[in-house]
Amino acid sequence: MVQRRTSTAVLAVLASVFAFAAPAHAANESISVNFSITNGTPTYRASGWIYGMTENGTGPADHFFRDVKFRYMRAGGAQLDSPGGWVSGRYDRRWNSTRAQLLRTRALGGEFVLLPHDLWGADGYPISRFPGDNGNWTDYDNFLTRLINDVRATGVPVQWDLWNEPNITLFWNRPQSQYFELWRRTYQRVRAAFPTQLIVGPSLAGVPSTGGWWPQYLDFIRANNVVPDIISWHSLPGDPVTNVAVANQTLDARGIPHPRPYQINEYGAGNEQNPGDGSWYIARLERAGADGLRANWASAGNLHNDLGNLLVRNSAGQHQPKGEWWVYRFYASQTGQIVATTASQSYDSFATKANGVAKVLVGGGSTTGNVAVALQRLDTTTGIVQNNQVRVLVQRIPHNNGGAVQGPVTVQNTVVSLSGNATTVNVPHNNVDETFTITLLPPSESGFQTVAAAQHSQQCLDNTNLSGVDGNLQQQFYCEGGDQQLWNFTPVAGVADTYTVVNQQSGKCLDVSGSSTADAATVVQNACAPGSASQQYTLRKVTYGGNDPHDYQLVARHSGKCVDVNGVSSAAGARIIQWTCKPSGQSGDLNQTWRLWGR
Repeated sequence: MVQRRTSTAVLAVLASVFAFAAPAHAANESISVNFSITNGTPTYRASGWIYGMTENGTGPADHFFRDVKFRYMRAGGAQLDSPGGWVSGRYDRRWNSTRAQLLRTRALGGEFVLLPHDLWGADGYPISRFPGDNGNWTDYDNFLTRLINDVRATGVPVQWDLWNEPNITLFWNRPQSQYFELWRRTYQRVRAAFPTQLIVGPSLAGVPSTGGWWPQYLDFIRANNVVPDIISWHSLPGDPVTNVAVANQTLDARGIPHPRPYQINEYGAGNEQNPGDGSWYIARLERAGADGLRANWASAGNLHNDLGNLLVRNSAGQHQPKGEWWVYRFYASQTGQIVATTASQSYDSFATKANGVAKVLVGGGSTTGNVAVALQRLDTTTGIVQNNQVRVLVQRIPHNNGGAVQGPVTVQNTVVSLSGNATTVNVPHNNVDETFTITLLPPSESGFQTVAAAQHSQQCLDNTNLSGVDGNLQQQFYCEGGDQQLWNFTPVAGVADTYTVVNQQSGKCLDVSGSSTADAATVVQNACAPGSASQQYTLRKVTYGGNDPHDYQLVARHSGKCVDVNGVSSAAGARIIQWTCKPSGQSGDLNQTWRLWGR
């Protein structure tokens, strides 16, 4: 059983270990992936969170949601007008925000989990009364009437999470018996008003247990025929696999039918919101078969923003992704079929295979050490193995102390030979907050995908305004992880270290306008023209002292000039041009130095 925050056990390294260019040492733990055993298609059950959208529902930008295959948002106007909500006579602002976030969630393809307790005003701020005080339910009945009517007027369904964390006084400062009556009344009103909308609960502050509050709740809902459609709790921290096993046991003991959906609608304690722990929770939620919504520990204006702490804002107010957002982006890219994995004491993984690619997200944030990832039965993948070889691409997703992360960092991109249709990748997990991904490709796939960050400004090469038009000028812009800032470098046959550079969003090639050889000629995108030297760029390693091994100049093959940020500008939107290459090895070349994290 996987445990959190435990010391690692030293296990034997499997044969045929694929080692990194780092000091070799025995793997501390081993996990495995068996590509011959499949278990359905990915549903991205971990891609949800509580709050994280602006009050009016307009931000953050769509791609931050869509790029991670966003599935759930859980909200109800918390922290607005504190003390706010119905109980303070300030319901409207909270409802208007809830409505805006609900409609945007649905437009983005997600499900919205409604939080009536926040609309009431029980969001942690001391309030004067709770539903049913002194046996009087009139005010609460009026609240429900208003809320039901408001939801009906939106014309879209919600999931009704009837009251958050009713087992702690922060959200329910009244006897358990009064909560049970609230549950019964609310369940019956919602079921009568919306027979097909799903009811969620109890959203316990804790995890399922065989004693205490949890079984008392189960006894009540069973005896009163008010069993929710989705059973929910909070894992802060906890192990979803263990939690689901106890939930099954306690439901079985009471004859409550299951499997029914489980929703861990807050997961990840504050110190677990990093790539290492986040990827572990993804793997455990997938293994447990439970849907997950990531917790949000923000306050004030940050609760209604920043995608539940997956994003940060720079000094210009621009959203930029944290490392954990890149974890969810990789997770969203895992298509095809889910394949079987075996966990170790501290690590787990989520793995998929599709035609021509297989992907493994390695999860574990409780310890450090080498992780031997045994990749088995690669003969059952399609289009990956050629001449008994595969290409193994391993990338590290940094934490950066919770700051912005420009992209995953390639640490190995190598063709390996298989032994018995298997190989083992030795991952050096040296930073507890970071994680790794493994992508398996045909050995002939020698290109790479990356952002390109200008080192004088720390802004990214960007297809301006996400245009699909030939001749569109290219710019530098804040690195924010969208497809318009991802570039696919494809080798030019027979020319060393030279590539065509194709924009992921537009599918068009980076090009020097008019094939000009002049300084200051603009760099644009155009339809890819095979053999066009103005669309081919040689990577020249930058040797200036202290530079990163991922730093390069991009030299246009037709002109011998460098891709350059005009005027050494640090402004977002500055044009990209070609200019005579500055001698690599001097500090003045940084506006021609591009950090290719994926190289």
